[in-house]
Amino acid sequence: MGRPTKSFPSTSSSPRPSSCGDNAREAGNVPGQRTSTAITAVCTTAMGVNISNTTAVAIALPTIGIDPGIQQDQLQWLTNAYALSSQCGCLLLMFGRIADVYGRKKTFLGGALWLFAFALGCAFVNDSLTLMLLRGLQGAGGAAIIPAALGILADTFPPSRARSIAFATFSAGAPAGGTLGTIVGGALTQYTSNTWRAAFYFLAALAGLCFFGGLYAIRRDPPSQEKDRRVDWLGSIVVTAGLTFILFILAQGEVAQPKQWGTPYIIALLIIGVFLIAVFLAWQHFLECIQDDPNAPHCVWTPPPLMRPLLFARARGRYGVRMAVAFLNRCAFLSWQFWAQLFNQEAQYGPMLAAVRFIPIFAASILCNVLVAFSIALVSTVWLMTFGTLITSTAAFAAKRCTEPLASPPPPSTFVIGADFFFAGGTLFIAEILRPNEQSVCGGLYDSGRSCFSLVLARADAPPAGHLRWHRRLDGSLYV
Repeated sequence: MGRPTKSFPSTSSSPRPSSCGDNAREAGNVPGQRTSTAITAVCTTAMGVNISNTTAVAIALPTIGIDPGIQQDQLQWLTNAYALSSQCGCLLLMFGRIADVYGRKKTFLGGALWLFAFALGCAFVNDSLTLMLLRGLQGAGGAAIIPAALGILADTFPPSRARSIAFATFSAGAPAGGTLGTIVGGALTQYTSNTWRAAFYFLAALAGLCFFGGLYAIRRDPPSQEKDRRVDWLGSIVVTAGLTFILFILAQGEVAQPKQWGTPYIIALLIIGVFLIAVFLAWQHFLECIQDDPNAPHCVWTPPPLMRPLLFARARGRYGVRMAVAFLNRCAFLSWQFWAQLFNQEAQYGPMLAAVRFIPIFAASILCNVLVAFSIALVSTVWLMTFGTLITSTAAFAAKRCTEPLASPPPPSTFVIGADFFFAGGTLFIAEILRPNEQSVCGGLYDSGRSCFSLVLARADAPPAGHLRWHRRLDGSLYV
């Protein structure tokens, strides 16, 4: 797996738990190949289900806008509401902590069941406000299953080639789920009588499959080694409110009336959101100091922090650096994704034809993760992440030429290849440096850091669709 990362002693007064591989060996409970394969398949399916809940709905947005009568400038909230709670950090940290201390299997199954119930509920909704509300609540299920799945994989596989293959397979679940949701969602929307409602039936079936697979394959949760199993509910509320306000104004700023970004409530919510994030960081630092000081008084109001700020200094600061690079890498990918959606809308492709255009991206992504799985023993995760960043930056630079009449856009697969190399290398790196009782919460932190703040920059950089002017080249292709 490349050069192993040096481990650093805990600053906490409690003894450091043994590694997950040692725990399994001591208990004589190392899973067999069939069990390991089943666990990997279930966790990969969970990743696919989470992404499918965005892409299957995104491809059906024009049809959804016609049926319940949602205005064009509000349609994106059907995907934004889900992403806000499932992928953007609002609940990932909290559910990561819950999974680490109360059980990853319980959290995983609860999240899958939650996804099933709300996907089914969305299929029967007849008004836009209820549909948006249910989509926001549905995202809580995605926020529960992803950190739990990361912790389950790290706990199941000790450092080995099998772990590399498992995490590469898990990473492949994102493009596989995205493509599956796009293709099946597009086909159901275009060719069935239930149109967009059939897409939600499909998502409910996927969540049910994930639940029963987890019930069968995932082993019973071992007893938690945490001495203090409390959850920082106050910090969870503060960070959730802060991120919600910030992401809301980024999505709503361009259409707010009467002054867009200068509208008073937009300015007020931005100030409140930034203030709450600053309060959250200060509160986490305070709790970290309390937990690390054996002489400090402990009370019911000082639980362990959701996120230790000193975590970013782990592995000689490499964790923090890679989080920053992951943020920039994700920014480029989400910006491309935004422009790709606008392109498909302008070209007026039907749901099925737009979905078919994503098949090469799926194939490139699967090939990328296969290469990662079989090369990780020979190549350090540093080089994987470096290569992914270079590919993404090159594609982003080439994409800028799409504004020129005679330029050809880069192949869309280049963005996906770069993002997949980086994500696969990043998850393996995190699994190496973290302690067993940190795997879920820090996996959630990594995913929320990539998705949330990069979504902020991507939304801030993106002009409103109505302000774009598209033109056609001589060969019929579009440019801005």
